[in-house]
Amino acid sequence: MPLSKHDRTIINLSLQILGQAVERAGKEKVDTVPVRLALRCLLPHCPERWPLENFWDAAPGDNDIGRSQGTTAAYNGIVLQLKAAGRFPG
Repeated sequence: MPLSKHDRTIINLSLQILGQAVERAGKEKVDTVPVRLALRCLLPHCPERWPLENFWDAAPGDNDIGRSQGTTAAYNGIVLQLKAAGRFPG
């Protein structure tokens, strides 16, 4: 079933928010309200919750490198989940 325009917009905006958080994660904690909302918006589109939970778990980390690696890996997992579900906007 193709994505509605609304779903595509929500997914795109959520991925943009998370992508920006990944870019900042090497310098600062990214456990922000926009990140939490983006993860929540992606929840119905990801067959498995683990990458969303991993992103949120990594976001407040105290170690810059660990936080950056954790959010990057989780973001890649989210993209894979969306692609596997046919929900990756393209």
